[in-house]
Amino acid sequence: MMVAANGLFYTIVGLASCVAFVYMSFGDLGIMFKKEPELLAFVETNGTQFVVNGKAFYINGWNSYWFLDQAVEEHSKPWIRAMLQIGAKMGLTVCRTWAFNDGDYRALQRSPGRFNENVFQALDHIIAEARQHGVRLLLCLVNNLQAYGGKTQYVKWAAEEGISLSASNDSFFFDPSIRQYFKNYVKAVLTRKNTITGIEYRDDPSIFGWELINEPRCVSDASGDTLQDWIEEMSAYLKLIDSKHLVTVGLEGFYGPENPKSKTVNPGPWAAQLGSDFIHNSKISTIDFASVHIYPDHWFHGQVFKQKLKYAAKWTRSHIEDGDNELKKPVMFTEFGLSNQNPDFEPGQRETFYKTILDIVYKSAKKGGAGAGTFIWQLIMPGMEKFNDDFGFVPEETPSIYKLLTDQTCRLANLEGTLVQQTESIQQLCSIRK
Repeated sequence: MMVAANGLFYTIVGLASCVAFVYMSFGDLGIMFKKEPELLAFVETNGTQFVVNGKAFYINGWNSYWFLDQAVEEHSKPWIRAMLQIGAKMGLTVCRTWAFNDGDYRALQRSPGRFNENVFQALDHIIAEARQHGVRLLLCLVNNLQAYGGKTQYVKWAAEEGISLSASNDSFFFDPSIRQYFKNYVKAVLTRKNTITGIEYRDDPSIFGWELINEPRCVSDASGDTLQDWIEEMSAYLKLIDSKHLVTVGLEGFYGPENPKSKTVNPGPWAAQLGSDFIHNSKISTIDFASVHIYPDHWFHGQVFKQKLKYAAKWTRSHIEDGDNELKKPVMFTEFGLSNQNPDFEPGQRETFYKTILDIVYKSAKKGGAGAGTFIWQLIMPGMEKFNDDFGFVPEETPSIYKLLTDQTCRLANLEGTLVQQTESIQQLCSIRK
């Protein structure tokens, strides 16, 4: 899922509203930011579970892809702190966001190996803020889609340097020069020394882990061999530089043509022709956990809500079963949402849809299964309508979903699924809700 939302202009009135909202809701955040965080431990895996200091860690997380774009300018930087504070208040433990912007407006990577220091410092700021608020970050390194550059930008760079390529943007996956571009980028990010904390990214446990690419598809090779080879090479390279953090692919979760589930679980025959395979891609030894997305709105046309809900439950259970029985790894649902643009959409449907997924994951976690966590798409701040899509919402403007997410926090907290810094706040939150 991606929304093209670069170059937004915020009015003085909008910023004033944001500052007022943040102050009234959370008080003096400057004081909180200055408080030294407690020492974090790295997240690890033990079979199908995430663990921190030997205890199971179940994740109730969210997506705010827009952090890097908005952390660059001083007038929009407060959005990041405000969103992290809201997430922490709800007991949400991990935020998934982009650690890339390639060759576009406010680009982090202007051209292969050339970086904008101002934008890199914005990423430093995001990581430091997350650390202060007791929230970890799942950082994605490139986009399969064109928004914020993505694999298309890498292919353009190669063409500009006179490299002979195929007509497909899938050259990103198989051209040796482009592979080296990406490796150079990975190395630059992982070895970056944060100008605020003084910690190299690869040594910072406030980073939950790395996601190689958002929603990879290689339609030029439906067999899946090209993408499989790319994942193997890039995950191994990343682990060579950073052995401390977890790595995932960033898959949507489709089954490839050789998998029997391609006919019984995939949303249609087209899904097996995208060059990815959930099982094959996730089994790689240098991939620590599996990632899945849930978007029946985009995958089906003409279905009513009840049909989409039934399918979402089947899809979720299927991938948890894969984690339990085949992968023996945690499974994370790193994006899920319900569009408000469906012809039969009613506000209460979102609560039902989200609850169905959260309940299935909780039941798995409760029995020590592979259902390790969820990341709702997407959370925004008041006044950020231009950044919104048909899946986003402001938590405190949707009380029923706010309660649903905090209820999930408390259920997982009872399974010891909390971060060190958030333990006290979660205890307070959950004691209030009892």
